[in-house]
Amino acid sequence: MRLFLGVDGGQSDTTALLGDEDGRVLGAGTGGPCNHASAAEGRQKLVRAVGDSVAAACAQAGLDAGAVRFAAACFGMSGGPEDKQATLREMLPADVVVVTDDAEIALAGATAGEPGIITIAGTGSIAFGRHASGGTARVGGWGYIFGDEGSGFDIVRQALRAALRAEEGWGPPTALAGALLAATGSTDANDALHRFYTASWPRSRVASLAPLVDEIANAGDAVAGEILQNAAQQLALLTASVRRQLWKPGEFARVAWTGGVFHSRLLLERYRYLVELEEGNRAGPPEYSPAAGALLEAYRAAGLHARLNRVPDVK
Repeated sequence: MRLFLGVDGGQSDTTALLGDEDGRVLGAGTGGPCNHASAAEGRQKLVRAVGDSVAAACAQAGLDAGAVRFAAACFGMSGGPEDKQATLREMLPADVVVVTDDAEIALAGATAGEPGIITIAGTGSIAFGRHASGGTARVGGWGYIFGDEGSGFDIVRQALRAALRAEEGWGPPTALAGALLAATGSTDANDALHRFYTASWPRSRVASLAPLVDEIANAGDAVAGEILQNAAQQLALLTASVRRQLWKPGEFARVAWTGGVFHSRLLLERYRYLVELEEGNRAGPPEYSPAAGALLEAYRAAGLHARLNRVPDVK
């Protein structure tokens, strides 16, 4: 039996899916985060996270992880593949090993391996597309200093900026101010600002406050509502840029979205409306997870076009 492996290596956890050549998912497993591997400690974390997730997937499939050789394996890694390729190729016995980024496997999962565009908005943001001709394009993903428009971090950054303006008297009043103070245990907006610069508030923790902005917007706060509307517009612009690079005007393009930011109904409705204003676009939720997308990419690397028929929920 030929075996295939797909791994989604993320900032919060790592997920592995193991399948046979008929597209049956035999096992799934999870491990810790593995998005940084340049330092010695990062390499150890990568090896442990991938090893744990693959071992758990093999155990669920009734296989000995130490005795398995894969026909093909695909790793989609947050933070880019460059600093992880050598380590992953060394640690895993496979005839074909593909190491790519998380945007590519997210698209493969969202469209079940078919052409299309995926817009990702979690802690950061990025859009990626693949045309039927084979051409690809990516837009955004520049990080929190120079980009990540419409992301969870950016939404909270805009909310804190609004709170600071209100506190200093040159911006409209907003319930965001009190909510951010309560959530961070701060005495004022300036105190919250300084907390966000400390190691105890990494980007992911700051981004985790984005649902608070959505809650306040749903309660009728105009400032919070405008922040979400602007975020939706920024994400729609990322999508539109990918489309312009790959698709002709009016040509059909499948668009999907993923990431915690899209849990906001207000933001998602605006994003979908803006995307579908473009003739030819059809937007919808992802069909499969990024881990399933990695498994599909493993099949593709081996020259197979498999259709997954059982994908367990491992998160």
